Amino acid sequence: MTNAFHCLHVQVHVKPEAEAIEAFRAATLANAAGSLAEPGVVRFDFFQDQDDRARFVLVEVYRDVDAHAAHRTTPHYQTWRAAVDGLMAEPRVLRRFDAVFPASVDDAW
Repeated sequence: MTNAFHCLHVQVHVKPEAEAIEAFRAATLANAAGSLAEPGVVRFDFFQDQDDRARFVLVEVYRDVDAHAAHRTTPHYQTWRAAVDGLMAEPRVLRRFDAVFPASVDDAW
């Protein structure tokens, strides 16, 4: 499965203050836009919980593990990390997934 996508779901719980929520949203929107410009990024989706506005989910899909590693070295990711680290109510939860469908970069998304 060497062509399998590298998929991440990142659950984020931000401090409940409106300033923290808005700062997280702004920083993450900038990171998402920069991420989509990377050649190894297939998708970068950003969701906010409807019932608890301080909870977010990032759904990131990379062409492979190396593309994710490259993402973590980009200036926009480094800027995001610095901006959001103090906004967290608790540590982020990262889960890695193998894509079942589409299963590879050769399949249509």
